[in-house]
Amino acid sequence: MKWITRSHVHVDRVACPWLISRFVDNQAEFLFVPGSQVKKVAEDSGAIPFDVGDVELRHIEGRCSFEAILLKYELKDPALQRLAKIVHSADVAADIDKDPIARGLEAIAVGYSLRYPDDEENLSRQFEVYDALYAWCRLQVARKEA
Repeated sequence: MKWITRSHVHVDRVACPWLISRFVDNQAEFLFVPGSQVKKVAEDSGAIPFDVGDVELRHIEGRCSFEAILLKYELKDPALQRLAKIVHSADVAADIDKDPIARGLEAIAVGYSLRYPDDEENLSRQFEVYDALYAWCRLQVARKEA
């Protein structure tokens, strides 16, 4: 399937494609366009829009788009829930200090954007960060369960 969001990816617009490709749609193709063009291109291409304006998978009711995707696709993995807290805090400026890892993830996102301004290259490089962070979350959850 095709998925579409605003160009110039940052925390949520990297975390969401990672989540989608790893847990929702392993054949996902991502399109990045200016925010003003997302709905039009989505209609023309049949892509599912996320993290933009008035679409289903967006910031709503205190959730970031990553959390909206978890809810929509009923992803209940405790490690993903832990990762969602980090992503939320890193992405929502008012909540940046609600998770101790959030400022680090936000700094990493800024650094990657500076190094890799092309959205597709940015994603391909940052997915490793999210793979590692998810592994850490799995370890944290396992330690709490033991």
